[in-house]
This record gives sequence, structure tokens and C-alpha cells, in this order.
Amino acid sequence: MKEHLNRREIIEAITPVIENTAMRYNLIPIEVELEKESGNWFLRIYIFSTDHPVNHQDCENLSRGLDNFLDDLIPFKYRLEISSPGLYRKIKTEREYVLFEGKNAIIKLENEIDKLAPRVVDGENIIAGGEKKIEVKLLGYEKGIGVKVYKYNTGEEHTIPLNNIQQAQLNDE
Repeated sequence: MKEHLNRREIIEAITPVIENTAMRYNLIPIEVELEKESGNWFLRIYIFSTDHPVNHQDCENLSRGLDNFLDDLIPFKYRLEISSPGLYRKIKTEREYVLFEGKNAIIKLENEIDKLAPRVVDGENIIAGGEKKIEVKLLGYEKGIGVKVYKYNTGEEHTIPLNNIQQAQLNDE
């Protein structure tokens, strides 16, 4: 292995190891970060489970499972941090919309939905309302169509195109 790898190359090398190890504990790594802060390197792994809330034991199991593997792939000293995505995690990828199905979220829209022309795709109402910030339950994600949501204030289901989502974050209170 090259002695001086860049951050992206290191993450690409360690991600399969992290994913395989996490699978043994029924965990899903949703994000891997390698950051330098105050002169120290931090490897942060955010994990999720579809069948239970992530707990301290999950983090400890994954940490122990990765113990010797990562040191062979990362050519410098680092601190390992493993945690759940958190109650208010920003949703960053299409995959996370799928993983967080059933969770509450707050979505900030690029354009108020009432300024866009309503349209229907496969018999489903794509946009309706009139707000720029909405509280929803995530119902899923369909590639090429958007994020399916249940709007609490109207009691209706809608699909929001990804290009109209400025920011989305979990809101699991």
C-alpha cells in the first residue's frame, strides 16, 4: 500500500472493511469521515440499524470488530469514533432517505410548492401545499421521482423531487 494516501483513497480502502464488519452486528454504516482537527486525525463512523436504535454496545462491538483491520489500512495515528446518526442528522444521500423510512424529518424546500405547477406522476400528487419548510414522516424514496412523505399538517402523502429539497434532517423527538 502506498505510504502517502489521500483522504478519499483511504476512505475507499476502509469502507468495504467497515461495511463487512458492521454486517456481522446487523449494523449499516451510513457515513465514514476522516478529518484532521487540532493536529489529530479522527475516523468517524456513523451507524444505523433497521431493527433497533443504535446503542453503546453496537458502537463497542463495531470498534472491537474493526480493531486490527483499520490499523493495517490507515498509515497514521487516528482516533476512532463510532456513533448513531443522531436525532437531528442532516440527510445527505438518496440512500439515507431509504434507510430512514418511517422517521420524522423537517424538509426545507428550494421553492414553495404552490409556486410550482402541480403535476401527477404514476397517479401520485407530486407537489401541493404552499410552504417552504415542512414537517413530514419519510415514506420512502423513488429514484428519478423523489422523496415520498406524509405531511403532518395536511394529513396527505406527497412526493417531493430531490431538486426541490434544499435541506432535510431527521426530527425524531
